Amino acid sequence: MENFKIDVDADGIALVTFDVPGRSMNTLTGSVMAEIPQVVERIKTDDAIKGAVLTSGKTSGFCAGADLGDMAAGMLTGGSLQDAYDAGWKLNGALRALETCGKPVAAAINGLALGGGLELTLACHYRVVGDSPKIQLGLPEIKVGLFPGGGGTQRLTRLVGVQAAMMAMSEGKSFRPNDAKGAGIVHEVVPAGTEVEAAKAWIKGGGKAAQPWDDKSFKLPGGGPYHPAGIQNFLVGNAMLRKQSYGNYPAVVNLMKAVYEGVQVPMDAALRIETRYFIKTLMTPQAQGMIRSLFLSKQELDKGAVRPAGEPQSDPKKVTVLGAGMMGAGIAYVNALAGIQTILIDRDQEAADKGKAHVEDLLKKRLSRGQLTQDKYDSLLAMVVPTTDYDHIKGSDLVIEAVFENREIKADVTKRAEAQLTPGAVFGSNTSTLPITGLAEASVRPEDFIGIHFFSPVDKMMLVEIIMGAKTGQAALAKALDYVMKIKKTPIVVQDGRGFYTSRCFGTYVAEGLAMLEEGYAPAMIDNIGRMTGMPRGPLEMHDDVALDLSVKIAKQTAEDLGDAYVPLPGWKIVKTMVEDLGRYGRKNGKGFYDYDQKPKKLWSGLSELAPVTINDSTPELVEDQKRRLIFRQAVEVARCWEEGVIDDPREADVGAILAWGFAPWTGGPITYIDQMGAKAFVEQADAYAAKYGERFSPPQLLRDMAAKGETFYGRFTGQKAAA
Repeated sequence: MENFKIDVDADGIALVTFDVPGRSMNTLTGSVMAEIPQVVERIKTDDAIKGAVLTSGKTSGFCAGADLGDMAAGMLTGGSLQDAYDAGWKLNGALRALETCGKPVAAAINGLALGGGLELTLACHYRVVGDSPKIQLGLPEIKVGLFPGGGGTQRLTRLVGVQAAMMAMSEGKSFRPNDAKGAGIVHEVVPAGTEVEAAKAWIKGGGKAAQPWDDKSFKLPGGGPYHPAGIQNFLVGNAMLRKQSYGNYPAVVNLMKAVYEGVQVPMDAALRIETRYFIKTLMTPQAQGMIRSLFLSKQELDKGAVRPAGEPQSDPKKVTVLGAGMMGAGIAYVNALAGIQTILIDRDQEAADKGKAHVEDLLKKRLSRGQLTQDKYDSLLAMVVPTTDYDHIKGSDLVIEAVFENREIKADVTKRAEAQLTPGAVFGSNTSTLPITGLAEASVRPEDFIGIHFFSPVDKMMLVEIIMGAKTGQAALAKALDYVMKIKKTPIVVQDGRGFYTSRCFGTYVAEGLAMLEEGYAPAMIDNIGRMTGMPRGPLEMHDDVALDLSVKIAKQTAEDLGDAYVPLPGWKIVKTMVEDLGRYGRKNGKGFYDYDQKPKKLWSGLSELAPVTINDSTPELVEDQKRRLIFRQAVEVARCWEEGVIDDPREADVGAILAWGFAPWTGGPITYIDQMGAKAFVEQADAYAAKYGERFSPPQLLRDMAAKGETFYGRFTGQKAAA
């Protein structure tokens, strides 16, 4: 076998080492799943084997789960529904054979075990996990539009009960070792490095070769659907899942169905039920779009799919951050975690020190959770040097400017910083809206000037938007990408333009909420509809989050730059009045569309005077139409960005939209949304909205041409024709 090695010791215990060749992390590839039955057969039939311990040969983890690209290809390649079911059953059948092999099997979990990796251990009779802060155990499949399909819905539920299992699976929750033991997912937590020894000790001590649920006296913890207490889990669970998903994710509904039906029957039948619902979910457009964007495409971008060929690899060791506010301090923090020495510069020492204090606070959280040792904490904190002295920039491989969105200030710090840089060092601006080509006019080396746009909070937001100016060179792009990959963020590359890609398209969501407000829609209704689309927050809430005064500053700068060509957005007067006359800046000063001086926040009572409510009766038809309206407005702008050359890779467009501004993940991203609907149907609906709400919905000529030819964005990108 290629992926498993079996060594039998003098006690008759087989150590099964899982080690996929050529990979830093084990995953359940097609080859692995083909070999698991061979492993089971050897354990079952070899008389010399009295029991088995399954562990990983990798230092990075036990198993990260299924190889989704491999799995989807194996189950959805043009066969019948029966063929898809048979492919899906392979893992479930093999793991069922493992737990019924008649010999005790223990899992020695010496690294993270996620998804199918955890499901593999759940099919073992005993689970030992190392005590390490790097180890996570969980079933995160819901995050890519799926749910556990290797027995997880049935085994976890039988271990911890319906309520705990559903919460863990529907949220994709991960557990640290001791939390997993407390929850009943593993049996023992031992010092790292002693997992195999402890697992063997369990077998030698008379470990039982049977699962609890195969005992005739087994009772489901908390009760099942016909238990007075157990039924509440399903009654309440339905409502909770609906609140979480708004009905956008078939995986959530099918997960509940698999659990509800599965716990009422013996395990063999339960696993067949799970497999049927898993295949049904896998075939939905939501799952296919999410797998492609949030797993396959993201993985490709994380590995440098858009890095220019031929440029030498770089490894930034020293980076300067100009501006020690929340954004600059956040950048300094992720730099430190990546082992990059960071000079944090601000106007005065107090401001610079405050920036480092933010880094310190974030590191202390990791220290308190056991994710850092004291020595590591001290060394990481020492990586950040707060100062006002631009001489400290000398030797930096990269400078990231994160000062106010003001051209004059940015021009000043650019000139001062570039005076300290050696040839080939890159200057990156973290501007969110101002065109890079214009900012580069202050530079004496525009070929090394590039946009590096982070999102707030930097420690949590995983995307970085890299913007090419008119004169930015390929060497600068390669170095910027190398930096982003070193700090373990996902990069996308876009061309210059006002608002670039993410800010420009995100702004349409907020602006459309303002348009609805101006039209007379009730504010609560607007935000509820926004959340129902699958966006993380409503348009008015999001506007408060990004700051109303920032919107006013950007609008004024845009008006100044565009002159007579500037067209105010709908609702502009409302926001301008709130900021300039009423001092309502948003969440940051506790006053925006909402009042934040109480919990939970409440809509500002004075809003009805600025925007009288005339539409407050929400029929299902109206809600669905307005949900689609909010999604369409964003998707139309994405298509315009494509037509204008701002972005030209569907992977970057989809991944960037979901990670940057939370574009409804169930769609797979705006490009996937258009492709799955079909350009023809999309154009027809967009034209209908344009006639009703204005030219901002009018689809670009590119979409009209694609509609006429039956093309898709992904088809144009890969050279494939659209499916009939």
